[in-house]
Amino acid sequence: MTFRGYMRRAGKSVFRRIAVLLVFVVVLSGCDRGAPLFAVKAVAAGVPSLAPFFDESAGLGHDAGLRSRPAPGGLQQGDTPGLYGGTGEQRICDVARLKEFLTDPRNHRKAQAWATALDITTAEIPEYLDRLTPVLLRTDTLVKNHDYKKGKSVPFDALLQAGIAVLVDPQGLPAVKCSCGNPLRPFEGDTGRISVRFEDGNQEWKGYDRDSVVAVQPAPRTLDRLALVDVDDPDRGISRPVGTTGDDDSAFDTRERRAVPDLAGTTFGRASRLLADAGLAVAFDGGGLPPDGARVTASDPPAGAELRFGEYVTLSVADGTSGGATIPPDPSPATSQPTGDPSSDTSTPSPSPSTSTPSSSAPTSEPPTSDPPTSEPPATDPPTSRPPSSAPPPSSPAPTSTAPPTSEPPPETSAPPEVTSSPPPSDPVPSSAPASGEPPGSAPVPSEPGTVDPTASATT
Repeated sequence: MTFRGYMRRAGKSVFRRIAVLLVFVVVLSGCDRGAPLFAVKAVAAGVPSLAPFFDESAGLGHDAGLRSRPAPGGLQQGDTPGLYGGTGEQRICDVARLKEFLTDPRNHRKAQAWATALDITTAEIPEYLDRLTPVLLRTDTLVKNHDYKKGKSVPFDALLQAGIAVLVDPQGLPAVKCSCGNPLRPFEGDTGRISVRFEDGNQEWKGYDRDSVVAVQPAPRTLDRLALVDVDDPDRGISRPVGTTGDDDSAFDTRERRAVPDLAGTTFGRASRLLADAGLAVAFDGGGLPPDGARVTASDPPAGAELRFGEYVTLSVADGTSGGATIPPDPSPATSQPTGDPSSDTSTPSPSPSTSTPSSSAPTSEPPTSDPPTSEPPATDPPTSRPPSSAPPPSSPAPTSTAPPTSEPPPETSAPPEVTSSPPPSDPVPSSAPASGEPPGSAPVPSEPGTVDPTASATT
């Protein structure tokens, strides 16, 4: 009887402990769901910075009044069609003036802080600025912004409103906020766990939607041109060579329909490049992006469907994860590669972009192995580390020994954009793989990259 009573008392004690532990776990999980970890400062278009590198009253840059367009929240690659806009009339960023300011010996201390934030030296500032391109944000965008305080650059997470003018680097990453000259770096937090603070005159703007904000990660290749949408005339696209300020722009029609390529069986990395070359954007659920080597099983809409320039195509990968429904068309068409005008990127990440074969002559087969990792940016550019996504991306690349070679998409039924690069060739030669992470056997053909006249006084 004594033993039985002891066991009963022991059982009750264990039960109480288990119950307490369960309550503790539930409380912790509830707090985890309800408490965003990343405090983000809102930066509204047209509102002066309290600690700028450059006096904003001097007119270095000009923001535009835009409403953020519908977009799937989370990460977007720097070559995503429709990410940025432009204008052929308004001067949005005076790159020559910023260069003059930062190279003036009287501003050496500011130049040191500015260069440190971008992980370059002060001697590299002129060359770095020559590779940047002025654009307008078309979506509320997360970045790591920098104030100038007490002789140092002070980083902070920020949400830049659509319409803000920025300079982007050759991989499509925002690098400088035009109006104040403050350097920008990629947002490194979880895009799904942010708490936006609207303060210091930055009031919540019309159309703000926390679920639609994006963070930009570097494009997997060095871009040769950027395809923008004219924010004053959404039916007009602007093809702008990287490193130019608008003088060499060409126009294209964003209303032209383009066919979704047949992407089943290709890797996610290759599929995203094919879509970008076709002027279409990639959507994927979960806020992040799957590994480049993840095998694509389907697209929504399916192959052959015709979409407007810059509309999103949802991809599903081998583990069954899907991006959900296709984002509806934006009343202001999104941007991507222009039709009948060069606007794509090069396949080599060297400082001097190279030209490859157009997408219309892309290889017709693909090796069964997964695509290589994203290539690194030019040596003089700041690091382009990939910011973490809001959800762990799938990591199930296709087998390398049993998967048969897959067919590439058939020729598009709509006029494809003329591009200056295409996905890497499909016949790799392992012994000649370059150290830069390019696919084996790729042999870029030299081209003349877009350049900017350092003496130019303004951007259009």
